[in-house]
Amino acid sequence: MRIGLLTREYPPEVYGGAGVHVGFLVPRLRELIDVDVHCFGGERPDAVAHQPAANLRNANPALSTLSVDLEITAAVVGVDLVHSHTWYANFAGHLAKVLHGVPHVITAHSLEPRRPWKAEQLGGGYRLSSWVERTAYESADAIIAVSDGMRADVLDCYPTLDPARVHVVRNGIDTTLYESVTGTDALTKHGIDPGKPIVAFVGRITRQKGVGHLVAAAHRISEDAQLVLCAGAPDTPEIAAETEAAVAELAKARPGVFWIQEMLPTEEVKQVLSHATVFVCPSVYEPLGIVNLEAMACGTAVVASDVGGIPEVVDDGVTGLLVHYDESDVETYRTELAAAISRVLADPARAAEMGQKGRERAVREFSWAGVAAQTVEVYRSVS
Repeated sequence: MRIGLLTREYPPEVYGGAGVHVGFLVPRLRELIDVDVHCFGGERPDAVAHQPAANLRNANPALSTLSVDLEITAAVVGVDLVHSHTWYANFAGHLAKVLHGVPHVITAHSLEPRRPWKAEQLGGGYRLSSWVERTAYESADAIIAVSDGMRADVLDCYPTLDPARVHVVRNGIDTTLYESVTGTDALTKHGIDPGKPIVAFVGRITRQKGVGHLVAAAHRISEDAQLVLCAGAPDTPEIAAETEAAVAELAKARPGVFWIQEMLPTEEVKQVLSHATVFVCPSVYEPLGIVNLEAMACGTAVVASDVGGIPEVVDDGVTGLLVHYDESDVETYRTELAAAISRVLADPARAAEMGQKGRERAVREFSWAGVAAQTVEVYRSVS
């Protein structure tokens, strides 16, 4: 079987969970089947890269994206099946199905109806991206949801779908890459004291990731703990300005606030995660949350929102603590988030035990080899 895997992100140009997913999945898939990767961006040795049409590069980003999809559609002649990731590549998958008569499989990493704040970033392009997603999902031969929570969301957003076409294959983690490390140079470079408690966040500055909730909650956390925010790539200038103002206010109110705005390399992220007392994931929407698996693999306790697929990763009371998120009462959420973080900080022995059990769970239940094998089973079910 030869498949065309279609994605916007592919290493080394990765900025989100979908890019992490395909970056780890493809090598494992290639142990089982033939895979041609078609991606956006610069040339790669192991993928075919595509660029937007020259006269659309400065157009609305959604139009620019669709021009790349047209090029990808023309390039996948000869594959037995196409597998697309995110709305950016879904249109290419849909057109390939129509034009070349091959099955189309989609992995659902997120859903446009669940991310209305994307209208801030894309303007009218959000309506276009939403149309693309709906069209592709409703005609796809199979959809892979990365969690049970995501499967429920897919069927809720697109109720005409036959539930039998929506499969669950959870994301994975490479526990040989993500593991606890002893180095501290990445911390000291930024002025962080590895000997003091650390509350860590790693993620993009977007409404989805809820960094604003963590910054607000940090006013209620002991000043003995350091807050390390590895947060960059803001979706819009507005959210960038909001975050800058909130972090500045927090830094005036308490010591030990560190905001690293660059996207750190994996080796440095591992240092942050390994030395953190607790990793916090305050997302308001999260189909699964690979970053929680990364923290768990590094042996760190996790405090996270109980949204989407997160409860399928973080075992409440065992590998971390879950906090109920209700968009109609964010103040209660922030108070309870601070309380959960404080509970972990107050009991280092329990935090260490949660981290150990999180590592064991990541190794036992979330291997990429298992993800690849289950994905190939989906391919064969529609071929």
